[in-house]
Amino acid sequence: MARYDAPSRRSGGQKQNTFFGGAAILAVGILVVKVIGMFYKIPLVNIIGAQGNTDFTNAYNIYAVLLTISTAGFPVALSKLVSEANAQGRRNQARRTFQLAMIMLLILGVASFLVMYFRADALADLMHDTKSSAGIKALAPAVVCVGCLAAMRGYSQGHLNMAPTSVSQIIEAACKLAVGLPLAWWIINRMNLPPEAGAAGAITGVTVGTVVALAYMLVDFLMARAREPGRARDVPDEARSIVWSILRIAIPITLSSSMVGIVNVIDASLVQGQLQRVLLENPASWELYQSFVDFTPLQSAIAAWRDTLAEDAPATMAALSAQIDKELAAKTVQSAAQTLRTTLEAISRTLYGNYGGALNIYNLPVSLMTAITASVIPTVSGALARRDRRGATRVASSAMRITALLACPMGVGLLVMGQPIMQLLYPTLERDLAGPLLSALGLATVFVCMMLVCNSILQAYAFVNVPILVMVTGGALKIFANYHMVAMPKIGIYGAPVGSILCFGLCLGLDLLIISRAIPRRPRYDDVFVKPLLASVIMGGAAWAVYGLGSTLMMKLGLLCVRDQATQQVLGLSRAGNGLMTLGAIGVAMVIYLVLIVVLGGISRDDLALMPKGDRIARLLRI
Repeated sequence: MARYDAPSRRSGGQKQNTFFGGAAILAVGILVVKVIGMFYKIPLVNIIGAQGNTDFTNAYNIYAVLLTISTAGFPVALSKLVSEANAQGRRNQARRTFQLAMIMLLILGVASFLVMYFRADALADLMHDTKSSAGIKALAPAVVCVGCLAAMRGYSQGHLNMAPTSVSQIIEAACKLAVGLPLAWWIINRMNLPPEAGAAGAITGVTVGTVVALAYMLVDFLMARAREPGRARDVPDEARSIVWSILRIAIPITLSSSMVGIVNVIDASLVQGQLQRVLLENPASWELYQSFVDFTPLQSAIAAWRDTLAEDAPATMAALSAQIDKELAAKTVQSAAQTLRTTLEAISRTLYGNYGGALNIYNLPVSLMTAITASVIPTVSGALARRDRRGATRVASSAMRITALLACPMGVGLLVMGQPIMQLLYPTLERDLAGPLLSALGLATVFVCMMLVCNSILQAYAFVNVPILVMVTGGALKIFANYHMVAMPKIGIYGAPVGSILCFGLCLGLDLLIISRAIPRRPRYDDVFVKPLLASVIMGGAAWAVYGLGSTLMMKLGLLCVRDQATQQVLGLSRAGNGLMTLGAIGVAMVIYLVLIVVLGGISRDDLALMPKGDRIARLLRI
């Protein structure tokens, strides 16, 4: 017995080290992918404009839901089952598990492809954006490729080899940038095609990236198989048993992962549908957007459509949709009703495209939390497996503090610098429209980042289904709030981020309540939130003051953005002046925040120990 136990402990320690090294590789890969994505999305919006951005977002939201449903839980299930089979020396079992998972993913991928390609028009109509149909079709082949990628990544991770997954993700993102962005630019600037064509071109880069990444993973998979020892003698389990094992693990993870995507699709469809309905039924709502939208075409289109109605017929969105359905069934071409719908779509695409630009910036801080959440589950779970509850609490507390230290300043920064940031990054969008939307989303940033780490803590403590129920509750509140607020003429599109604030605020509140009641030795919330919030508020005030004073000075020096040369109307700083002051304000704010965190003792040596080079940073800061 002793001869068996000792190697087992050594093997376990080696496996643990390999796992945490692999987690670091995945975290670095995720960070690189997010940086590449930033260089892809920000220029893309400036190329295809607000309307093209809406078409891109709607197509990608559909793709994301089908992709999550078909692939989210399978790589995790496959990696777990393959890892267990390898630990038992059952190489035939590992191979059979991979084969069955690949078949299942291919079936789901092909089914998703058929839905996206042959029902693209219906899906676009569901999003209240018929122009997104081409983008949905362009993305359809990617679902099949990503299904195969998911199987190979899961198999590789099951062998504790995380590098192929990270490399393939980077290849995928790099191809998207190298192919999609130039293609969108060529379509818009050289071929002079409409924004929806540019969006479809940009999306083509996503499909190309999945194909190239799949080719890389296939080569790596074949090379790994060639290095494996000779034929194994173990007998794999029955196919039915393996399939059930895969589904038992994959289904809860898929439900949890797909919830966010489903809520996003419903929300995007609802917001755009409500915008169009209110613009048609309540012309008082036009006043909110007079500075951004020319309503002359809409006024003419509504008048022309009203002339086709019976005298007592209601001029509502329901009546317009019913008339268009009849005309499409009769194959009527370019009627007054269809012209009106196209005009309404154009306005809602412009408005939602500005919101989509703000969402791109809002998603960056959220993306950076992935590395922290990916590390929480294995670290806390490992401590609990060793019955080290104090260690688990210490890790959970540090993870929450680090998240708060990052999320609070980013959220407050977006809140106070929303307009300058949008003007700097998206000069083609409407600063006075997108800026307030980004500022409101700044509050949601803090909530969603903290919610993600809380979800990971709950999952690490085996409360796997709790985050699903919490997200369903928050998503329902978001949908309810957006449905009613966007329909208010004096709120309109500005109500969309309010739904996110309410949703993730509720989710965070419920998570914190559950953690305080269900987890022993819970983290102390005052240690987590008070110091980062205090430092962030002071930092935000400093950023606002630096930008305001600098802007006033630069305006006096004549660095103005003048659109109307006849009247010399001053609209604000030029882009160069705004960029200089925005970067200056952010730089000053970062220095002030770092000093305050060190002075207030907002970070400890234990917190830094979870970070790369944490010990060196601690010595540098004398913590």
